[in-house]
This record gives sequence, C-alpha cells and structure tokens, in this order.
Amino acid sequence: MDLPLIILIGISLSMDCFAVSLAAATSTPLQRVRLAIILGVAFGSFQAGMMLLGWGAGTTLLGLISGIDHWIAFIILSLIGGKMIYEGIRGDSGREHTDFLSLSSILILAVATSIDSLGVGLSLGLIAGNILLVALAAGIISFLFASSGAMLGGFMSEKFGEKIEILGGVILIGIGLQILLEHLSPI
Repeated sequence: MDLPLIILIGISLSMDCFAVSLAAATSTPLQRVRLAIILGVAFGSFQAGMMLLGWGAGTTLLGLISGIDHWIAFIILSLIGGKMIYEGIRGDSGREHTDFLSLSSILILAVATSIDSLGVGLSLGLIAGNILLVALAAGIISFLFASSGAMLGGFMSEKFGEKIEILGGVILIGIGLQILLEHLSPI
C-alpha cells in the first residue's frame, strides 16, 4: 500500500475526530490546550488501537457489532449533542457544563469516533495491507485533527460567546446522523 493511500485512509478516519473535538471545545474554551492534548492522544490512540483490534479479531467480532455499531455511535453522539444544545439555550445561570475532560466522556467519545477504524482494520487484514503503518498513520493524523479541532473550537467559543455551544451540539448530532445514514443506506 502506497503512502498517499495510507494518508487518505488516516484523513478519512480523522474527520469525525476533528468535528467532535471542535464541538467539545465550544463547551470547554478556557482549557482548550489541555483538551486538545487529551482528546488528541485519546482519539489517536483509539483510532490506531481499534484498527489493530479489527485486524486481529477477524470476522467474528465484526459480525457481532456490525449490525449495531452505527446505532451505538448515533445514540452516544446525539445524547451528548442534545445536552450541549440544551445547555447553550439555557444560558449560564446555574448550569452545569458537560465535562469533556472527565475520563468517562473521553472514553465514550474516543470509542464513538473510532468504531469505523475497527472495520477498516478488518478490511486491511483481508487484503494483507501493512496494518502497523496504516494504524500508526491513522493515529497520528487523528491526533493532529482532534487537537486542531479543540483549539479552533475553543477560539470560536471565546470569540463568539457561549451560544457557539449550540452549534457544537448540532455538529455532534449531525455526525451521529451521518454515521447512521451511511450504514442504513442500501448503496
């Protein structure tokens, strides 16, 4: 497998990492550097790890989750996005922000954004691709995209105020809906 194709795979798997980090940072603008590093490491590690897991697990595991993986990602992202929209509409008075720096939030989002990597890993195993190189590239690119998204989202939140959190919630729901529709479409 040539390098441009490996980079393209990494970029395609990293797009939702960018968008989720962008949305998360709208809720945590004052800690965007910390959030960028934490989400970058978590998302990059999970992208690479899930790819290796998919490659190693074979068709049995993929067969068990492939029927519901898109529903899991959709539900998780929609619940978090809906909470962000609610918090953005409700305003500052007495509200409790979603804690995107909590271990549970980080793990949930990392799994939700890396489920597709599992299938890519399985596919690469079937065509005898260099899985270690592809997983490493996907992990590094996901780290870069997630970190960039968090920095940009934090900047946008500081510049445009807390109402940008509503946009972040809409983005998360949109990503979940896109994942669901891609898996449910007959094409």
